[in-house]
Amino acid sequence: MKILFISDVYFPRVNGVSTSIKTFMSQLETLGHTVDLIAPDYGEHASDALSIKRIAARSIYFDPEDRLMKYGEALKQLPELKKANYDIIHVNTPFVAHYLGLNLAKQLNIPCVETYHTFFEDYLHHYLPWIPKTMARGLARLISKKQCNTVGAIVVPSQPMLDVLRTYGVKLQANVIPTGLQAGSFTESNGLQFKQKYQIENKRPMLLYVGRVAFEKNIPFLFEMVKVLAERHPNVLLVVAGEGPAEKSLHQLAITLKIEDNVKFIGYLDRETELNACYKAADVFVFSSKSETQGLVLLEAMAQGTPVVAIAELGTASILVEGQGAMISPESTNAFSEKVAVLFKTMRNVTC
Repeated sequence: MKILFISDVYFPRVNGVSTSIKTFMSQLETLGHTVDLIAPDYGEHASDALSIKRIAARSIYFDPEDRLMKYGEALKQLPELKKANYDIIHVNTPFVAHYLGLNLAKQLNIPCVETYHTFFEDYLHHYLPWIPKTMARGLARLISKKQCNTVGAIVVPSQPMLDVLRTYGVKLQANVIPTGLQAGSFTESNGLQFKQKYQIENKRPMLLYVGRVAFEKNIPFLFEMVKVLAERHPNVLLVVAGEGPAEKSLHQLAITLKIEDNVKFIGYLDRETELNACYKAADVFVFSSKSETQGLVLLEAMAQGTPVVAIAELGTASILVEGQGAMISPESTNAFSEKVAVLFKTMRNVTC
């Protein structure tokens, strides 16, 4: 088959959607399919493959990480796309990409499917704070229902997310296809070398969060949990690997909670060279997001042998099993910190 992916986000924009698209494109090509991608131009794509078509894009004032493709510029690709003889269009995001995908599918007379990657019901109000939370949730449900029911079929990364879409009134055919791990996630890595580079004492108990530093990720809960944990383990360190719009508020929260010495922000890490070593260096991977449609970083951590303590809601509930690489906690800082402390004692006999 010849497949055209369309997305409002892709690398160098780092997030789960970008990772999922890259993984699926790679695996589909391994199976003998041809896959091209239409994505925004971030001005940093010197190493793009020929299969990626970048579209001029404008910035978004309330979300500086992202870019919004210019619809008219994207449509200029139509003559070239007609010559390519695609069999299907696969949309991966619900913004310009969704409407562009529907239009192109009609023009090319081919089917259009869409992956529902993001739990927008728990997302929208963080970025449109002038809209009341209940109204934002209702709007997200309404838009999701309408968009999903306009394509030929829906793909979701987990059964809990599909169950949510069914409650919205999404009726059409849908399939659960989780994003798999890339083979490189299992590559042996040097955690000690990572700690040396970032000046982290080897014996210091290290917690790790990897992902967007975004409001919907519930990261303040982890900071409050560290405050509790530090009463028993004063030397504990939470490493935050990622960037995002919540960074400024989290730096201030660390000061307010008086845990500045217990938190270290290190930004995004290169997936090919550093990320595995970061996972390997950690004693425990911690995660408190309740809006994940899958939670790929949890699997990546466990692939490096690092145990997980997490709140298991929505997509994370479908991949975490208590006692099998993970401990599941309620949303209680005391309960969560207790589980982390148990792992410290079991794994390293940590005394701080």
